[in-house]
Amino acid sequence: MMAPPVKSGPKYDNLIQSDKVRVIDGEGENLGVMYTNEAIEQAAEAGLNLVEVSPNANPPVCKFLDVGKYRYEAQKKANAARKTQKTQDIKEVKMRPNIDTHDYDVKMRNVNKFIDNGDKVKVTLRFRGREMAHQHLGMDLLKRVQDDMAETAKIEAFPRLEGRQMLMVLAPK
Repeated sequence: MMAPPVKSGPKYDNLIQSDKVRVIDGEGENLGVMYTNEAIEQAAEAGLNLVEVSPNANPPVCKFLDVGKYRYEAQKKANAARKTQKTQDIKEVKMRPNIDTHDYDVKMRNVNKFIDNGDKVKVTLRFRGREMAHQHLGMDLLKRVQDDMAETAKIEAFPRLEGRQMLMVLAPK
């Protein structure tokens, strides 16, 4: 939520430092340059606050705003943006180097489903016991996964060995 930089009113009158300000009314029309006190009075007559929009301009630009309404609308915009954004999760699929064809097909269906939902997929290949001596089988399996997913996913992290596991990360194209 973004709060306006400077407000006016009984307790805010001393926040606008400049003697003269360029004033824009509630409808967006330029009222020209006037003294700050005069602008504060006009804003109070309209039932609005005087908010400094551009303090670095010469003279500073102030606008008549209803601060409560401004904050409410800014909060609504932030909530709408939060609703529409898509978060990307990392899903994990675990395999073994001597996986059977049907089990491989089931795992690949899951990988396809995750990629279609827009999630990243971490393919983990776990070696046990003497399988560590045959790491080339694991690399061949991950190459097969890579080839099967070539048209729908790109490799974000190429296969690498970490301890007794070989990892690869796929992301949607």
